[in-house]
Amino acid sequence: MTQNNLTGDVRTPIIQFGTSRFLQAHADLMIDEARIAGQACGPITVVQSSGDPARAARLAAMAAPKGYPVRIRGLDRGQVVDRSQQVCSVRRTLSTGADWARLVAIVCDEAAYILSNTGDRGFDPQPADTATAFDQTMSYPAKLQLLLRARFDANGAPLTVMPMELVVRNGDVLKSRVLALAGDDPVYRDWLVNHVIWANSLVDRIVSEPIEPAGAVAEPYALWAIEDADGLVPPCQHPAIQIVDDLDAIAALKLFILNLGHTWLVDRWSQMADAPSTVSGLMGIQAVMHDLRDVYAAEVMPAFDAADMGPEAQAYMDTTIDRYCNPFLDHKLDDIAQNHAAKVERRIAGFLTWAVGKGDRSEKPRLRAMIEQELQNV
Repeated sequence: MTQNNLTGDVRTPIIQFGTSRFLQAHADLMIDEARIAGQACGPITVVQSSGDPARAARLAAMAAPKGYPVRIRGLDRGQVVDRSQQVCSVRRTLSTGADWARLVAIVCDEAAYILSNTGDRGFDPQPADTATAFDQTMSYPAKLQLLLRARFDANGAPLTVMPMELVVRNGDVLKSRVLALAGDDPVYRDWLVNHVIWANSLVDRIVSEPIEPAGAVAEPYALWAIEDADGLVPPCQHPAIQIVDDLDAIAALKLFILNLGHTWLVDRWSQMADAPSTVSGLMGIQAVMHDLRDVYAAEVMPAFDAADMGPEAQAYMDTTIDRYCNPFLDHKLDDIAQNHAAKVERRIAGFLTWAVGKGDRSEKPRLRAMIEQELQNV
């Protein structure tokens, strides 16, 4: 059932696929903050693509006239932040399963941006993807291809597609998936390749708790890094939005400082009796805090120095420690420990390879010991 709290004449230039609490406290909050600051951006139509009827209450609450709550709690340069905001940037909600025809009309007529965060497997191919007509079991790229084809056939202007899934070069990956399903029409394919903007991005914000039926508790830190491209204009201006020449440097900071630190903490936590259950609790143990800082200084920073990224890496490391110490976020180590072996491979072994590639030949005994221990567990 459609949830719509608007009259029919409201236009939403941003179409967002995904209803997650991350999006509620990230892109939706940023666009709301930009609107409050006087920018002419948004509003948003949120689309639930999973077809899960259990989320009907969330859809209704996201587009409520008074908005939904986001509470920002944590540390910013050592100072406590604790504030709440009613987010009112979402003005219409739809479901692909119930509202496909209406969604097609809105994408053809209103859309300037299509955002998405469809989960870890949202891009995965599905058996129905090659069908020429809509099927709810299609993957997100297949649904998007149908919508873009309809816009092209309606002589709609090009638009900007901005995936926010945690996929390396997510814009390129999504573009490739759509093109694989787009058929042989050379004019349509040229439109997709040369006129639609496919933005690669990297997003970051810890959103630790939901507020039912819609809303979330999140940390102060937020990042929406977008790789520059010809004609690219972000959906709003915001301090957390960075337009960068390439994402490699930011991706390295996130993967090899924030994510590496998380995996190191899980390894330490797994060896302790009666250990705290949260990241902030573990960071409250002075020996853990000291050892993590020492690993960063002795084994991680030399690689960033070799990559000519020393100052930004040090600043990012300081921010990361603040994030880890956030006493308000229920950031459970059990959750971070999921798929630990794969994370050691990507975050620890991957870092050692990256470090050598940047010219860092310094010894890294504690990080190497983590890899060796994981190999023994296989």
